[in-house]
Amino acid sequence: MQWLAPAVLAVAIAPVTQAAEYAGGDEITVLQGFKPGGGSDALAQLVQPRLSEILGINFVNEYMPGATGAVAWTRLAKQSPNDGSVISITNTPMLMTNYIMNDAISYDTDEMTPIANVVTDPGIVVVNADSEYQTIENLLDAAKQNPGTVTIGNSGVGGDDFFTTILLEQASGLSFKRVPFQGDGPSATAAMGGKIDASFNNLGNVYSQIESGNLRALAVFAEERLDTLPDVPTMKEKGFDIVAGSSRGYSAPAGIPVEARQQLIEAFQTLAKDPDFQAQAEQRAMNLDVVTGDDYRAMIDQMEERFRGVWDEVKDDVAQ
Repeated sequence: MQWLAPAVLAVAIAPVTQAAEYAGGDEITVLQGFKPGGGSDALAQLVQPRLSEILGINFVNEYMPGATGAVAWTRLAKQSPNDGSVISITNTPMLMTNYIMNDAISYDTDEMTPIANVVTDPGIVVVNADSEYQTIENLLDAAKQNPGTVTIGNSGVGGDDFFTTILLEQASGLSFKRVPFQGDGPSATAAMGGKIDASFNNLGNVYSQIESGNLRALAVFAEERLDTLPDVPTMKEKGFDIVAGSSRGYSAPAGIPVEARQQLIEAFQTLAKDPDFQAQAEQRAMNLDVVTGDDYRAMIDQMEERFRGVWDEVKDDVAQ
């Protein structure tokens, strides 16, 4: 695996409240497995300034894009100190599908300490505002007429958008040309620039561009229409029973001190109750789904079981 030189961005915010001394030191490095500007980065910019206030420490984002997050997560599991000074944003299902699909990836979630899930972000189909595809039916009709030529961007092989495309192909009998990017942000940018026909993305990452008129939403992979986009149909309405999305949270290396783990968990629990944080998340169309500690571990384990089953069904038919 080729390691990329990380870009580093400090989030240096002086604590405004007195907090008990954090057992992991006075600074936490947060590994991000994707380029700046995507869903992980948006989560960091919302969450970490508030965590800094709660814990009384600084956070430093270290961007390590590559291999659909596996570069950063391998670093977390294999090479990071387990003293509480390094954590990572962990994106599911990518966290597990990376090694489910690729035997060359050596980490697994047993080498991590799940701390907290923060958001679960519904999947969405977006196109350039000037796209010829005015509706999801237009896009599907084009794929029917020209199999394998309609270009669909995703956040990387093994990500939720990648699997969502496969599930739609299975359900519809259609075939698309899947185009992987290093994260949701570059995929959305490519759609805005008309370089791909559509991006299968996540609501929280593209909502502002939809609101500003740079992207048009065609459908959402949700159980019901979203309050933030009431005029956008679900794929279930169109006859495809596909509900999908991405969850984003934080994990540490395995074996971090019990005190540091508990302080981090309690910080996320405090954050979840903050009305201002809740309002900011709603404003950014981030669907809060705070799950901490052992419950987050159970969530990850259940997802791994589910996606192992999906991959076992399709791996012989899927060209990566």
